[in-house]
Amino acid sequence: MLLQNRIMLGLILIAMMSALYLIFIMVPTDVNLGVSQRIFYIHVPLAVLSLIPPIIVFITSTLYLVRRSPQWDALAHSSVEVGLLFTTLALVTGSIWARPTWGVWWTWDPVLTTFLILWLVYLGYLLIRSYTVEPDKRARFSAIVGILGSINALAVYLASELWRTIHPDKVIGPAAEENALDPAIQLGILVSFIAILLLFAYTIIFRTRLHSAVNQIGSLRDQIDDLVYRISNK
Repeated sequence: MLLQNRIMLGLILIAMMSALYLIFIMVPTDVNLGVSQRIFYIHVPLAVLSLIPPIIVFITSTLYLVRRSPQWDALAHSSVEVGLLFTTLALVTGSIWARPTWGVWWTWDPVLTTFLILWLVYLGYLLIRSYTVEPDKRARFSAIVGILGSINALAVYLASELWRTIHPDKVIGPAAEENALDPAIQLGILVSFIAILLLFAYTIIFRTRLHSAVNQIGSLRDQIDDLVYRISNK
């Protein structure tokens, strides 16, 4: 386990250093936006990966309600934590990018608004977990909120298709053929995406293991308390 962690962290470090080299040394500076455009290489992977946790949460929350396995609850909890982190960073980097591009830090664009709602869903999920004491109720309530809240991720994805938006068109994926980027820019965003994806995966795995360990410790504590109670009442 320790060796796997070191290998994963090593890969993340290599990918991050490579991404930083490409972003600040190799890729060309945008003619119109200048240096501020370089945050694009961080913002886009963060925004794209922010839509992955709702899928994980929907599946794992449904499985928890069906099987009541703490492992599924731990994975859903971890995914929401990482999702909140990534949406926060995506909103912050997006605002930094919007200021020189649109002249404002924030605008109620459909894409941005639905993305903010996704952030609020993540926050609400964690608040419910924090204020619900009984473990089974906490997991059930969280699963229900997770399933319902995950639907908003579809609205984020479809916002640019359903409504008029000032948000830039897709620059990656099948729909981005008309907005093809310079090869150096494509390489920069690809390496950045891989680096952030590795960090994303490692963080979810780490938090899931931590939550599972906490659940096991809590279960053992309850068993010990029950045993002590039975012994003291004999």
